[in-house]
Amino acid sequence: MTTDLTGTAATDAAPAVIPAPATPYQDDIARYWNNEARPVNLRLGDVDGLYHHHYGIGDVDHAALGDPAEAGYEAKLIAELHRLESAQAEVLLDHLGPVRGEDTLVDAGCGRGGSMVMAHQRFGCSVEGLTLSSTQADFANKRAAELGIAERVRARVCNMLAMPFETGHAAGSWNNESSMYVDLHDLFAEHSRVLAVGGRYVTITGCWNPRYGQPSKWVSQINAHFECNIHSRREYLRAMADNRLVPQAVIDLTPQTLPYWELRATSSLVTGIEEAFINSYKDGSFQYVLIAADRV
Repeated sequence: MTTDLTGTAATDAAPAVIPAPATPYQDDIARYWNNEARPVNLRLGDVDGLYHHHYGIGDVDHAALGDPAEAGYEAKLIAELHRLESAQAEVLLDHLGPVRGEDTLVDAGCGRGGSMVMAHQRFGCSVEGLTLSSTQADFANKRAAELGIAERVRARVCNMLAMPFETGHAAGSWNNESSMYVDLHDLFAEHSRVLAVGGRYVTITGCWNPRYGQPSKWVSQINAHFECNIHSRREYLRAMADNRLVPQAVIDLTPQTLPYWELRATSSLVTGIEEAFINSYKDGSFQYVLIAADRV
């Protein structure tokens, strides 16, 4: 089922139920994202009503941008950044494999819900989103209500390490740039539990490169900026193997995400972390990776 992102009248959505965070760290993360209102997330989402909390991939369409000296260039730049972010979500959804309308997917770390909307529009399925942020969950649920898909797309305030689903509930699940906030063994144990046998898990994440030796100063800056703990690529594969998740694809997206960061660094939406991403991608200490794994 496809829903018009801009033509549906807004309606009120039920507020998210807020359980107490399980740890002081989770309390800190919930507070961080409850207070987050960066223009780089909101203004990009305003382009077409899909609000993302991840980065982009693909070549920049310089012809669409036009001359930086022309009026309206900044709006075109914002639209281009948003296009690249939506392209990233499309690639993640591509790797979920066949999904039926009666299936349920789980977005662990759903943010404001852009990827959930895209998944429902593509597959016609139900999508359950989890976030520690009541602000994000309320935003995502209000957006689903505006689109008339609230019965099939829902966000709730919940710890992704203790998902409120029965064993084998989901046909597919994913983390899109959210796995750096949790222990990977605990995370993949929970994905393995809620996925049906044969179900597909996908993550797109930044990870430090084991060949570099240790996290670089740039990676440390990214950790401090987002209050997270970036894992190595090796840790992802080891934790998956320990939890019955067998990788079917491991794709280095680093060359595809660098143009996004170089374009973003020229915009009015800079947050101060762009240099760390660009330099770490270029020196090889940081990688942008997609891993798709089947539950066996």
